[in-house]
Amino acid sequence: MKRRAQDINEHSTWQDMTVGAEIFEPATSLLVNTGDWRIMKPVFKEDKCKHCMLCIPYCPDSSIPVKDGKRLDFDYMHCKGCGICVKVCPFGAIDFVKEVK
Repeated sequence: MKRRAQDINEHSTWQDMTVGAEIFEPATSLLVNTGDWRIMKPVFKEDKCKHCMLCIPYCPDSSIPVKDGKRLDFDYMHCKGCGICVKVCPFGAIDFVKEVK
């Protein structure tokens, strides 16, 4: 049986490691604040959004919250700024700008 990533240390053998590209613990991005990695930032333009929800399943970090059937602003604590949402939005409701820190 393979061990979880946090159980691996410098004394582990190669047999203890998980096989490459296999995900044993999905959806862990919600447990780690990764928003500081972002160089580009998506900006939600609510006035252009038709709430079609096409962007939701494409977000690899589940950073687009939905409440009562309406898409909300981004969860910037988890958004890494990949830009996929910008590409899939058919209404131009998401701009992509350089992150200012």
